Amino acid sequence: MVPVMTIDELHALIEADFPQIRGKFDVTEMHEDGVTVRMFITEQNLRPGGTVSGPSMFSLADCAYYLATLAMIGPEALTVTTSCSIDFMRKPAPGDLVARARVLKLGKTLSVGDVMIYSHGSDELVSRASVTYAIPPKRA
Repeated sequence: MVPVMTIDELHALIEADFPQIRGKFDVTEMHEDGVTVRMFITEQNLRPGGTVSGPSMFSLADCAYYLATLAMIGPEALTVTTSCSIDFMRKPAPGDLVARARVLKLGKTLSVGDVMIYSHGSDELVSRASVTYAIPPKRA
């Protein structure tokens, strides 16, 4: 697979279509099969005990895979999650999280892949998600 969008184009898409997440996520790397996305952790993302909450990690997995899919198909904002399953492997370290989203199979109507989430600066896996996105049909 070859990405058809650049990091700057993905950032512009977030600004235009999802201003509510502005400043929360940053696409830091583009790969031949996906993207790496950093999530800036704030107090809103913490659960009791001071660790990053499961819903925040789920949000990162979903957002990262959405951006990985769009990187491969172009700016199809109506691409939607059809399935997402996440396994929490260990407690994340305090601070930001980094997700490596990979598109494993890209068809005309579905994009299937995985997302590996790490604490920033660590190579120990925090969580792993399996994600499927529905791609809208091309309009004539």
